[in-house]
Amino acid sequence: MTNAGMTLSVQIKGIKDGLLITLGEGDWGEVQEALLAHIAERASFFQGARVALEVGNRILNAADLGGLRDKLSDRGVILWAVLSNSPKTENTAQVLGLATRLSIPRPERVKPVDTNLPGEPTVLVARTLRSGFRIAYAGHVTVIGDVNPGAEIVAGGSVVVWGKLRGVVHAGAEGDEKAVVCALELVPTQLRIAGHIAVTPQRKGKSNPEIVRVVNGQIVAETWNQK
Repeated sequence: MTNAGMTLSVQIKGIKDGLLITLGEGDWGEVQEALLAHIAERASFFQGARVALEVGNRILNAADLGGLRDKLSDRGVILWAVLSNSPKTENTAQVLGLATRLSIPRPERVKPVDTNLPGEPTVLVARTLRSGFRIAYAGHVTVIGDVNPGAEIVAGGSVVVWGKLRGVVHAGAEGDEKAVVCALELVPTQLRIAGHIAVTPQRKGKSNPEIVRVVNGQIVAETWNQK
């Protein structure tokens, strides 16, 4: 095949609805022949394919598009859409019952999951609390960062520190003895749960994450194991 039209650009890629064929620049007759020749060379691949044709700025009439649709149909190819920058070509395609837009998949909606878990008021602080900083909250308090000496947390509920707790902390401040205090490194200046006060022992070696709770009227520290 030495005809110049047979060397014209024909780009093919798979899309959700079938194949998208983009035709390069050139005379419509030559481009059409190049496309049909390409299909003939890969007949088994195109057999039964649904094709959307991108024709650029070409102004095509009903005879142009209808003729190509029939020729493709003879080769087992279904032309279902024509994409064009020309309003006239777009209108012609619509008259022939062809789509002029590719379907855009709607984003999948995330369905809310009903966990049946009651919510509890919590404040999240994503920063290190430095000396002189004080948080007082009626619910739970979570800190992503350290609580330095001289900083203070007073919570009606539990206190969780994703970092080093070295300041003053009072959980269950309104009398809740079920409140707990958790930290990756627990060396507070003072720790209280409800009306109980803990004595912080001297640490030797590497500290482990710990959880502190009231057990039989006494504050007890245990390894914070999430299992």
